[in-house]
Amino acid sequence: DVAFLDGLGLHWEALREANRLWVIIYDVPLPRGFQVATSNVAIEIAAGYPTSQLDMAYFCPALHRQDGKTIACVEAIEQVDGKGWQRWSRHRTGTSVWVPGVDNLESHFAYVQDWLARETEQ
Repeated sequence: DVAFLDGLGLHWEALREANRLWVIIYDVPLPRGFQVATSNVAIEIAAGYPTSQLDMAYFCPALHRQDGKTIACVEAIEQVDGKGWQRWSRHRTGTSVWVPGVDNLESHFAYVQDWLARETEQ
């Protein structure tokens, strides 16, 4: 995971708040169609990871479509490191199940990138 994060060429950090571990990746480039060109992305590292799956992603600043269309399941705000982060409630389904030993932070980040791309294609 560290090699993947370092390979992004972006600033990142891991932090623990209460009993939760987070990885925050700063200034992640976004596909066209959002109101901002970059956003910070937080991913909660689940207890038991890498056997336990990673789920969802959190954005600061919150993302909105430039065309004003609503993005589904992004209403919740999570406090991380003293800031409000928009939770994208996206979960793996039968066609994209978490496979321990195969999936990791890199594959989850790719999954997040796919959500973003699909959102702006609509």
